[in-house]
Amino acid sequence: MLAELDALRDAMTALEERMLREHPALQASYVASARNFAHYLALRGQDVRTLQSSLSRLGLSSLGRTEAHVLANVDAVRSVLHGLLGLPWRAPATGEHPVGMGEGAALLARHTEALLGAAPEGRSVRVMVTLPSEAADDLSIAQDLVRAGMDVARINCAHDDAARWERMAAAVRRAAEAAGRPVKVLMDLAGPKLRTGDVEPGPAVLRWSPARDARGQTVAAARVWLSSGTPAPEPCDAAVPVEASWWTRLVPGDAVRLVDIRGRKRRLRVVGATGEGRWAEALQSTWVEPGVRLVAMPRGRSRGARGTAVGSIAPTPGRILLRRGDLLVLTRDPTPGRAAVLDAAGDLVEPARIPCTLSEVFDRVRVGDAVWLDDGKIGGRVQAVDPARVTVTITQTREGGAHLGADKGINLPDTDLGLRGLTPKDVEDLAFVRRHADLVGLSFVEGPADVEDALRRLRDGAFPPIGVVVKVETRRAFDQLARIVLAAMAGYPVGVMIARGDLAVECGFERLAELQEEILWMCEAAHVPVVWATQVLETLAKKGMATRAEITDAAMAERAECVMLNKGPHVLQAVAALKDILVRMEGHQRKKVSLLRPLHISSL
Repeated sequence: MLAELDALRDAMTALEERMLREHPALQASYVASARNFAHYLALRGQDVRTLQSSLSRLGLSSLGRTEAHVLANVDAVRSVLHGLLGLPWRAPATGEHPVGMGEGAALLARHTEALLGAAPEGRSVRVMVTLPSEAADDLSIAQDLVRAGMDVARINCAHDDAARWERMAAAVRRAAEAAGRPVKVLMDLAGPKLRTGDVEPGPAVLRWSPARDARGQTVAAARVWLSSGTPAPEPCDAAVPVEASWWTRLVPGDAVRLVDIRGRKRRLRVVGATGEGRWAEALQSTWVEPGVRLVAMPRGRSRGARGTAVGSIAPTPGRILLRRGDLLVLTRDPTPGRAAVLDAAGDLVEPARIPCTLSEVFDRVRVGDAVWLDDGKIGGRVQAVDPARVTVTITQTREGGAHLGADKGINLPDTDLGLRGLTPKDVEDLAFVRRHADLVGLSFVEGPADVEDALRRLRDGAFPPIGVVVKVETRRAFDQLARIVLAAMAGYPVGVMIARGDLAVECGFERLAELQEEILWMCEAAHVPVVWATQVLETLAKKGMATRAEITDAAMAERAECVMLNKGPHVLQAVAALKDILVRMEGHQRKKVSLLRPLHISSL
């Protein structure tokens, strides 16, 4: 065992020397951390499971919790083995004192505070929340989030514009000042936009239907808003545009008759009146389109019926249904996509097609490459490629198929698109971000050169330095993580975001648990804070009720330094739930170390 540990130590110090020689631009604050990172990479580059078992049988550290102070842990075990063997122990002479027990945790805490701000009272894990667009014009959104416990506000620069981002950031600053505590602002650069283009719109139709119970009995009428196009003041099942001269004469109790586009006779009953429109109720499912005739029947009178026609209706968003075995053509031409064309016998005349926003795809993709669409809901393989089209055979989707619409993500995990550094839009946005944010998020980083490019642009002395968060969301970023972290250490402060949505699609959902663990371990060894992101308490934030799996996932997130929530109508509830989970889990676990707080499981 001692011989194995001696060999391990030699490998650690050799890698440390090489890494420091190859990365002379490391920030002084990160030199000790970079050395520890080298020690960890050398340790994990070998299979030491047999050695771990042998050490455990002697009651010694098995090196399983050594990330933050690798060499000090190895030397501690070596000193004990020297004693057991009756050999004299003298601490090895090294150029620099290794990161000691407890020092690694202190370095990580220091770097985390520099990046994300001081730890909130009662917990060490920060909470980040993605702001909705409405936060630009509604100060109460930022105020409520800050009061609820948001520590970092995230602004997604893939949406909205600089004017709205500035108002969002200003709202956060005002809310934080009123609350008397700091709140950081992170602005995420959009990165290369590999998404589906437009799809031909669907038909211009409206549909309403009453609510029914499990036996098909009507339990609540459908609410229909009749107006000249004024938005409904309350939630409704349908808003029908009609001429003002017609609806203004409607009074509660009047009936409205029509024949819908399926040829079914239908009836509405007017139940309310406002200065902007009329409320009506319906007890039957109804489909209408522009031009459908509505006839008002005044209450208590057999004469005086008045007719009008349904006005202009916005087309429904276009969607393409894809099933296993179908073909989908990605086009360089931006002409809106459409569903497959079939002949009278149901045979394929022309496959479904949809444009792709990045022209590099058509020059780089190869037959056999994997293609994932819409966050992994649809998967396929490239069947054919030419300069203008990529034909994909759909191989994976849910039973019955899935719909693909515009502006949905495309992942090509097998394809090197050759995208390096910041996009022109990112460069333009970065100038704004430096003036208004505390942190910048680098999206779709592929390798160390991308980080180096961003740091070069951030070194301009015209503005104070800001923190950098490197988002790991592709297979290439994961494969290059060690080099990416070392490149990032040329700036200060830095962090890593585990963008688990794209990462799962790129590497396979079944591998996500393993990947996120490896990222957590590596970043702890480098004393670099981690942001745990994507779909944390997603159902709770959007629908008001969390799933059991989401609660377990949020509990696991406690091992990161920050957890990100996405926007949703119930996000305040999600912030409260996440804070409660984090506080309770911090009593049980610190990183990989289980803390033996008294159990509540038994009263025996």
